[in-house]
Amino acid sequence: MIKNDVWIQEMAQQGMITPFESELVRQIEAQESQPLHRVISYGLSSYGYDLRLSPNEFRVFRHIPGTIVDPKNFNPDNLEPVALHTDPQGSYFILPAHSYGLGVAMERLAIPENVSVICIGKSTYARCGIIANLTPAEAGWQGHLTLEFSNSSSADCRIYAREGIVQLLFFEGERCSVSYQARQGKYQNQDEVVTLARL
Repeated sequence: MIKNDVWIQEMAQQGMITPFESELVRQIEAQESQPLHRVISYGLSSYGYDLRLSPNEFRVFRHIPGTIVDPKNFNPDNLEPVALHTDPQGSYFILPAHSYGLGVAMERLAIPENVSVICIGKSTYARCGIIANLTPAEAGWQGHLTLEFSNSSSADCRIYAREGIVQLLFFEGERCSVSYQARQGKYQNQDEVVTLARL
């Protein structure tokens, strides 16, 4: 069963989401005594939670002649760090047209052992041609999610840091016999940096 805002808030108070916003944030103070500044929403929604993109790191795939991306032997040189820019609209990374990039969530998750999470894209970005890869966080998973984005448009696109980037949906089921934490999954306890493909 999908979990609602009451359950998400109760679980966040027990450490499931850190830091946690108890309502959907759509505007913030840019600086003291300045008018409110609109942001791409983040925080608690009716049946989900909108994560923010960390400003710490964003990487974009680049072509290296003669190389092939190999998930069994990933070459970090295939990913190029992207600069964080700031202007009156906020801080952002640029995801070039027809490219693929990796970022990381600001919030740290600690998923209960009877819950699995699906991470989906936000419609604001989808309408700009940005596709967020469907990412699971299995029962017992902990850490900062590495997030994957494809720019399917023919134009470069801003990806705003410290603002909403993806939505989490929480599904509760019968407790599993072996959780992600118990089997010591290879992506457990990721820090707030991009985690590359592992075997």
